[in-house]
Amino acid sequence: MQLGKIVGTVVASQKDQQLEGMKFHLVQTTDLTGAVTGKPIVAVDSVGAGVGELILFASGSSARQTETTNNRPVDAVIMAIVDLVEVGGETLYRK
Repeated sequence: MQLGKIVGTVVASQKDQQLEGMKFHLVQTTDLTGAVTGKPIVAVDSVGAGVGELILFASGSSARQTETTNNRPVDAVIMAIVDLVEVGGETLYRK
């Protein structure tokens, strides 16, 4: 799992049947405080997250192991919305 921030939305009117009904977001990896650090990727949203939220996502074969994405042609999935990041008793991020 990786921390990421949703920075945009992707709309595809024509897509493989296995992707019908799925919502796509642009996600960039972040540091522990939520500051963007990486290049954007497209991820399927399995939890109803929105633009600007800090999330947990998985990529590669792990992305196909949620109920939403099971055996579907996806390479990244958003699987949690982060409320708090705490390290050593110090809060680094709070929603």
